[in-house]
Amino acid sequence: MKIQGWMFLLCGVFFAAADVVYWFWSKEPTGTTAMAISVGLALMIGYYLLFTARRIGDQPEDNKEAEISDGAGEIGFYSPHSWWPLFVCLSAALTFFGFAIGWWLFFIGVFCTVMSMIGFVFQYYRGNFSH
Repeated sequence: MKIQGWMFLLCGVFFAAADVVYWFWSKEPTGTTAMAISVGLALMIGYYLLFTARRIGDQPEDNKEAEISDGAGEIGFYSPHSWWPLFVCLSAALTFFGFAIGWWLFFIGVFCTVMSMIGFVFQYYRGNFSH
């Protein structure tokens, strides 16, 4: 994780230099702001990766002599058959669409988003796949 953290920090420094050059050449506030946001995001991710790497120790990708098989193992559990991510995305789209249409649709979308996130989180607590 250290290598990835340093890569993001270097990208942030590069984006900062490019942002300064872009601002002097163009004097355009929208692109300069977008580049500044890119600087902030790259630095934030780089800091997080370095902070996390310091807390959890060396990983196989930090060892120059490591093999690909050193990073093998269980990464996590991913649901192969869940429909809940689709419902979360559709209800979030309804929520954001409510900004353009009206507040009534926004509140319906918020309710649908909350209900679909609850379903997504608790999908393995009831039914055929409960554990």
